[in-house]
Amino acid sequence: MAACVGPILFALFVWWFSTGAIIYLDGLPARTFKWSMAASTAVLGAGFYGLWASAGDDSLAGVYLAFASALAIWAWHEISFYMGYVTGPRQHACEAGCSGWKHLGHAVAVSLWHELAIIVSATMIVAITWGSANETGLWTFVILWWMHESARLNVVLGVRNLSSHFLPPHLAYLKSFLNAKPMNLLFPLSVTVSTVIWTMLVMSAAEATDPATQGSFVFLATMMGLAILEHWFLVLPIPAEAMWNWSLKSRNAGLGNTPARHEHTKHQHTHPPVATLRSVH
Repeated sequence: MAACVGPILFALFVWWFSTGAIIYLDGLPARTFKWSMAASTAVLGAGFYGLWASAGDDSLAGVYLAFASALAIWAWHEISFYMGYVTGPRQHACEAGCSGWKHLGHAVAVSLWHELAIIVSATMIVAITWGSANETGLWTFVILWWMHESARLNVVLGVRNLSSHFLPPHLAYLKSFLNAKPMNLLFPLSVTVSTVIWTMLVMSAAEATDPATQGSFVFLATMMGLAILEHWFLVLPIPAEAMWNWSLKSRNAGLGNTPARHEHTKHQHTHPPVATLRSVH
């Protein structure tokens, strides 16, 4: 049991800190975005190199490297989207009264390039790691992808906690894609599927006989457990978003952007805010 503590604490810290860091960076003045994007692109390259270097490493250190590398790649996709560099062909909010499949189609169009970029990264990760001794990075990325898509759909379909106060001024139009409801029909399915997968991962971790294999399953189980937790955050009447209030200092201190002066206003977004940002983890 003691061998599981390290991966669990590492995953929890990275999930909490990286989510807040992206919210913080997105609240800084637009002139800083190019530097944040440049730094995250360098981290993206390091992430792919880390996956390549760790693919044949079946040690516990290799598992940590693969896990961290997958998170680095995912962080680039979140930053590139929320700073307006990789979004989609539709760059404005929905009109009043837009609903149903048309509304969903608009949401897809606004983030289409972002979604395609994730598919490209996933394809590259598969090419690097498939069939290797260490596939931790691959399955970490898959779980992050699942967390992202499921949270996004649930917020668009309707949940109790939209956390819209985390939206900086230049993303305020995103509210047109948010739907406040106690719950939606997709939510029980999302939680059930995630819980089944989490149970399988926990059982695999318990049955593992070597530290590296156990560590890999613990990382994956922790991330899937966070996916389940995030989904419950969307519907339960608890102020879970308080964990990231520190990330608002970049805009509370008067450093944030205004819609009229934001240089990326033309690059609009459609992801649910905090729910998707939490999936950076």
